[in-house]
Amino acid sequence: MARTKEFDPDVVLDAAMELFWSHGYEATSTADLVAHLGIARASLYGTFGSKHELYLAAFDRYLRDRDPALLDMLSQPGPALPGVRAVVEMYVRETVDDELRRGCFVVNAAVERMAGDALVASRVRSSWDTVEVGLTSALLRARAQGELAGTADPRALARFLLVFLQGVRVMGRDGTADPDRLRDAADQALSILG
Repeated sequence: MARTKEFDPDVVLDAAMELFWSHGYEATSTADLVAHLGIARASLYGTFGSKHELYLAAFDRYLRDRDPALLDMLSQPGPALPGVRAVVEMYVRETVDDELRRGCFVVNAAVERMAGDALVASRVRSSWDTVEVGLTSALLRARAQGELAGTADPRALARFLLVFLQGVRVMGRDGTADPDRLRDAADQALSILG
């Protein structure tokens, strides 16, 4: 008869996501995971596989929770530019308010793992593509509704905003980003939208 798990894998995965998000892949040892998650090494491996597989599952959890919420902000009915502005303001607010100094899991993964880990790189690119498509769609609606000039290039603007947003996250990673600097930069980024 199979033994029942003495822990909830979803709760453990959330805790692993928090640990990897705060410390990164390399700085999180298996011993750290066992101690933080409160499960035996054998249970960790039996449930999630390797440390790398657990990291990917944690990354997937972050993406599953994060990307749809962002797309929802960008696809509200009515005027489209308020949603775009709300996303930019959310990135700045979250960066300024990040007392744990975790930054963004996607940016952290890109900086730490993207160059040598194809599975992480594909997830990072997919997340960036999701944000770009969401921004492009919102900006296309904004142009069609007369919120943007008819000559505006929604895809180029979306790409600019994507790069800007990732830069905001990088600047906030160590917790020393000047909130006024980030807010001024956001104001300038939003000013190109009219």
